Amino acid sequence: MSRSSSGSTTGSSTAAPALRGNGQAGVEEPARAPIVRVENLHRSYSSGAAAVHALRGVSFEIPRGELVALKGRSGSGKTTLLNLVGGLDSPDEGRVTVDGTDLAGLCEDGLLALRRDRVGFIFQSFGLIPILNAAENVGVPMRLSKVSPRRREGRVALLLSLVGLADHAAQRPGELSGGQQQRVAIARALANRPALLIADEPTGQLDAETGLAVMELLRAVVRSEGVTALVATHDAQLLGLADRVLELSDGVITEH
Repeated sequence: MSRSSSGSTTGSSTAAPALRGNGQAGVEEPARAPIVRVENLHRSYSSGAAAVHALRGVSFEIPRGELVALKGRSGSGKTTLLNLVGGLDSPDEGRVTVDGTDLAGLCEDGLLALRRDRVGFIFQSFGLIPILNAAENVGVPMRLSKVSPRRREGRVALLLSLVGLADHAAQRPGELSGGQQQRVAIARALANRPALLIADEPTGQLDAETGLAVMELLRAVVRSEGVTALVATHDAQLLGLADRVLELSDGVITEH
């Protein structure tokens, strides 16, 4: 059963390194371990003749500091895989380790903490809160983490500058273009200095030019913030910006 929750830069970042480890048994040395390790993942929906086998023994590793693209046709299992890596779902078989932590060993509170502090999510639909302005949307994760107002305001200003929206802090989502909304979503995903960014078709609702600018921004963010990104996309032009490309087909993954 699923566990559910829920262009270029114009600034620079002096953010502290992302949080690492959680002190639990089985945590690997972060400096040497890959940020993501997926081992023999299987995930099916329904059973019997009606079963859909989304993943069939998927295994791969992602070193720290890479932008990795995940390609595959619609329905190939990309979202299923992202949900498993992000702790939003659990596999039928196999293991996922993120930032040195085996997700199978986490209770619901542990998974919530992982998603809040060490994994940032970016969605195709942006997911911004309509009644909040850009700065307030970016600050939401830090409010949940009880970051002090002074630190929160400073981090929000830094992130909005990083994504090129320093002059749009007071605007609400409805007053921003699609590309600007996605930039706000990227800034929000970075709020708590995650070790890993997971993006599910982040340019799917954008035109080609804006989508390319957003993907270039993601690549710049990986470099400036020192994070790792796993991005699902089917756009060939965007795939060319990734450090590596993983292809998911019929529940099996290959590297290009």
